Parts: sequence; structure tokens; C-alpha cells
Amino acid sequence: MIRPSTAVFARPVTLTRWEGVVHSDARDVVAVEEPLEIRIGERGLAVVMRTPGNDRELVAGFLATEGIVRQRSEILDLVYCSPEADAEPNVMTVHLAPGVSVDWERLTRHTFASSSCGLCGKVSIDAVRSIAPSLVGTSVPSRVVLEKITHGLRERQQGFALTGGVHASGLFSADGGLIVLREDVGRHNALDKVIGWALLADRLPLAECILVVSGRVSFELMQKALMAGIPTVAAVSAPTSLAVDFARESGQTLVGFVRDNRMNVYAGTIGR
Repeated sequence: MIRPSTAVFARPVTLTRWEGVVHSDARDVVAVEEPLEIRIGERGLAVVMRTPGNDRELVAGFLATEGIVRQRSEILDLVYCSPEADAEPNVMTVHLAPGVSVDWERLTRHTFASSSCGLCGKVSIDAVRSIAPSLVGTSVPSRVVLEKITHGLRERQQGFALTGGVHASGLFSADGGLIVLREDVGRHNALDKVIGWALLADRLPLAECILVVSGRVSFELMQKALMAGIPTVAAVSAPTSLAVDFARESGQTLVGFVRDNRMNVYAGTIGR
């Protein structure tokens, strides 16, 4: 059975290109987006729109950030399920270890709200806080390291360089060394792939790491980082108001607009 390990970032397309009043036929590449259905046993859990590749990491990260599992030993296996041998592997079944229970009622209530959800901020924060306590005594990231790793993320975004249409999440050590980087059409998917990599490698929590993301920082990204024990999140773009509130309440450091020797510290502190 097909088990893709690297992301299929791009697909060629034909188009009409206009330059002023002149137009011509042309070809380009666009970022690939396909659905992945996640099942636990025979029951459907979620459908996510993602860039194919690193799907096991994506699913493992999703399970961790939704509070379904906490450690590698709680997952027996993650397997593709395709009705036909040549079908795209867009369904993955999770086999949990004996004794691992799933609170389906909580999951169907959409406890973790995204920016498109109708739940208010306080309800969303309280829901995460119930299973993810605030961080205390975390290390203070260096300004120099934050500049270095944010620039390093941009240099390593192969999918973005090819298509201009995918996001990236990169996990770095406190001294600026790259640990793992993943790209996807969805910001939250890219982060789930990073966290899933850590879960499958039995490296959670990520208490000494720095997360760098390529775009806007939402509440959802901050809660996923907290579930993985990540104390510092840096971004080249802006955070949302709820992301800032959540970071301050959770004891996380949140830094935005890290570019051109400048940065905004919205929560926590950084060193020189």
C-alpha cells in the first residue's frame, strides 16, 4: 500500500496570464490540497484539508493537540485505508492501545474553537486549560536566536518557494538549531505534523524548544503549542487578540513580526 513520507506540494495547471491588455496561455504550479479523513477504529473523527505527505505525523499531532493521546505508547498504529489498491490514500485509521478511551461527547462539541467558530474566547481558553496547565519556569529566548531561526525558516520553505501557497512550522533548539520543519496548505496542519513527529519520536513535551511559524498566529496555534509543551512561539506575521490573551494566561512567550531586525513581544520576555 502507498505510504507517502514526503509532501506532494505542487500540481501543474494551465491558465491565462494577463499583462495589461495582453493575455496568453501559460502553465504554473499550485499547492496541492486534498482531504484526509481520520478514523478511530470504525468511527470517523475528523476530515482535514491538507497537503498529502507526512500524514502519520499529521494524525498523531492532531490526536495530541486535541488531548486524545499524551504519549507514543497510546497509539498502536496509524494505517491508510483505501477501498481500491490504486486509490489515493486519503483515509487513515487510528488504532489506539487497549485502555485508551475517547471522550466522543467532548470532541463532537468542538471543544477547541477556531477563529471561525461561534464559541467565545473565554469558553475556548477554559476548555484548553482543563487539560493543558500553564507553563512555569520556562527559559527566556534570545533576540539574536529568534532573528536567526525566523530567517532560517524562510530559507528552508521548499514548498513555498515552489508554489507560494503553503505554510511552514519549524521546531528549533534554544541555540537556534533546526530540529524539524514541515509545510502544508493549512497553518494548523503544518504544526500538527511537527508535533506528530515529536510524539512518534517520543520527544514530548517540547519544553526546551522554540516554534517558528510562517504566517499569522491564531488561538488554535497557541493551544496546540501549549498541548505540546512549547514555551515560545515566533512568527513573521501578526498574532490575533485571542492568541495574545491565551499566551499571557498560559505562560508562553509570543513574538510576532520577526523581520528586518525588528520584532514585537506580545507575551513573555526575551533576552538580548
